[in-house]
Amino acid sequence: MADDHAINAATATTEERPADRTLIIERIFKASPETVFKAWTDPAILVKWWGPEGFETPECKMDVRSGGAWRTTMVSPKGDSHTVSGVYREISPPSRLVMTWSWEQGGDRGHETVIEITFEASGSGTKMRLVQSVFESQNARDSHSEGWNSTFNDLERFLAS
Repeated sequence: MADDHAINAATATTEERPADRTLIIERIFKASPETVFKAWTDPAILVKWWGPEGFETPECKMDVRSGGAWRTTMVSPKGDSHTVSGVYREISPPSRLVMTWSWEQGGDRGHETVIEITFEASGSGTKMRLVQSVFESQNARDSHSEGWNSTFNDLERFLAS
């Protein structure tokens, strides 16, 4: 019986709540909400900053409407391709964008999360808030946090140019 309790206690400490598997990132950009929103919704602009630092985005398809699909392929500095896709759920220019997100592997889509992005005027720029949920694990959330923060460094540089 003591062993059963130890197993249950170990399981309880490793359980992750949905809040633990949700990513929230806020950044301020020196550009208007309209400009930052357009950077997310114009494929000719998105390919200039999309992906972690050092990555390129040679493929991008975006049907920017509620129910429209989007898909990008990012290529790492080592030449590895990473494809992600989803569907737009809400498009409210220039204040809100909601879409699904799933990595593609071997032609199949993996675990799907939902991304909600808000754009709010803040001083002489825009406060952008990204909420992505619910990840399969805290490790997946943390990996996305690294990727998004690096990507937003690229967005910041693009908007400043």
